[in-house]
Amino acid sequence: MPTSLLVRNLDADLVRRLKRRASRNGRSAEAEHREILRQALSAEVEPAFAELAAHMRKLTGGRKHTPAEVLQREGRQER
Repeated sequence: MPTSLLVRNLDADLVRRLKRRASRNGRSAEAEHREILRQALSAEVEPAFAELAAHMRKLTGGRKHTPAEVLQREGRQER
């Protein structure tokens, strides 16, 4: 489902350059903006779940953790 993205506070020179580039490529500024985003993000690789999990373990390493079963038990007792 298509959606919209509003970009605020752009430098006027950047907008002029976008419009010139769009004109050279025979597109509207909006279409050129979409193409730039598509190209920039198409090369980006989404990290695998294992990488994300390892990163979270690194971020939370050394912190006190409450086991899930304890949290579930506490939640049931509050009802």
